Amino acid sequence: MNCIIIDDEATARAIIVQLCSNIKSLNVIADFSNAIQSIKFLNQNEVDLIFLDIHMPDFTGFDFIQTLKNPPKIILTTSDPQFAIEAFEYDCIVDYLVKPVLPPRFEKAIIKAQKTELNPAEPKIVKDKPTDTTGNVLYVNIDRRLIKIVISSIYLVEAKGDYILIKTDDKNYTVHSTLKKIADKLPESIFLKVHRSYIINVQKIIDIEDNSVLIKKDVIPVSRSNRPELMKRLNLL
Repeated sequence: MNCIIIDDEATARAIIVQLCSNIKSLNVIADFSNAIQSIKFLNQNEVDLIFLDIHMPDFTGFDFIQTLKNPPKIILTTSDPQFAIEAFEYDCIVDYLVKPVLPPRFEKAIIKAQKTELNPAEPKIVKDKPTDTTGNVLYVNIDRRLIKIVISSIYLVEAKGDYILIKTDDKNYTVHSTLKKIADKLPESIFLKVHRSYIINVQKIIDIEDNSVLIKKDVIPVSRSNRPELMKRLNLL
């Protein structure tokens, strides 16, 4: 089983590495001091098991699990036993180890992980799962935290140099990214790039006049090349 370790304490990571080295079926392929660092790695590598600490600065283990669409098996490692009941609300969590982790208890957890089968047809997270009209959310990295945005609440995305401004019904977010990157994450059925610096939610247009559209209080320019596509999207009478 390919494993990764996520824990903000170097000593704790080293202990798990040592425990894993005594079990031939385990292969530790990476370790991380915070959960955010591991997300890109998980998107690019096959991981069967995560050893995950709960208490980490800025982004807890539970926060991290809720960002994963199809999480692998997870064994929680923590010095705090009080979250055991909450932990098992997540189908992906196969065991809960309280530090200091001793070899016999560690081996028992590995046996449990090897026997447990995750059902990919069922949602892995059943706790506090939001619903919205599109069934999709977007996570943005702001000040080393992953912030969840309901995609259907976005009405405007504006390019500002090396950053983008995401405007939603409730709040605005400034993110270090490009317009192209976020365009790839947004459903084409409701979002359209109308200008080199703007993407709009066509369902939230209030008014159109000449070469601009009004959404809430924002007047957004529409380039001549993008206007025909915009007009095709509208349900004209």
